[in-house]
Amino acid sequence: MKTESSKETTDYYKHLSLFWTDIMHLMASKPQALTSIGPMRAFTSNSKKISTELIEINEVLGEFNQHYTEYYKQLADTWSIAQKKVNHKSQKVPQDVEQIDSLKRVWLDIFDNDFTELFDSGRFGENYGKLVSKELELTKHWNNITNVILQSVNLPSKEEIDEVYKEIHSLKKRVTKLELELKKKGRVKNAK
Repeated sequence: MKTESSKETTDYYKHLSLFWTDIMHLMASKPQALTSIGPMRAFTSNSKKISTELIEINEVLGEFNQHYTEYYKQLADTWSIAQKKVNHKSQKVPQDVEQIDSLKRVWLDIFDNDFTELFDSGRFGENYGKLVSKELELTKHWNNITNVILQSVNLPSKEEIDEVYKEIHSLKKRVTKLELELKKKGRVKNAK
């Protein structure tokens, strides 16, 4: 019932957001509109894309939070169970160095076994995979928003900037290689 109410609320805000972005788009398409000047016109016409991305981010963020909570719940539950096992095995407080070392070994063995079981379990792996997947989806949406904003102000996208950095890196390597070859040739000529 809670998720149904949450879904209705999300749908309501999605509808409301798209309504207002449509209104802004209509206003921006009129020549007399204030937003028809320069980058604001481009930004306003792209605002629907940004709103849609933000709505999708909210939906993905909800799912991400569910998997994130489950991830830490599994870790906390495993820790709690392992600690209870250690406490059960060592009823008395260690009095000397040998007892402390023995307790350390017991603690390490139990925690190692319990956490290995957790990390090998299908339930943990499935949840962790979904967590990473949702994180990648969030990154994709943020990159899309960034690209829309950069296009609106007539700047290169992140991908275009990355491409320039790769080319600069490649050119630096080539220049370094050529400089080394020139130094070697200079030494050979000086030696003759």
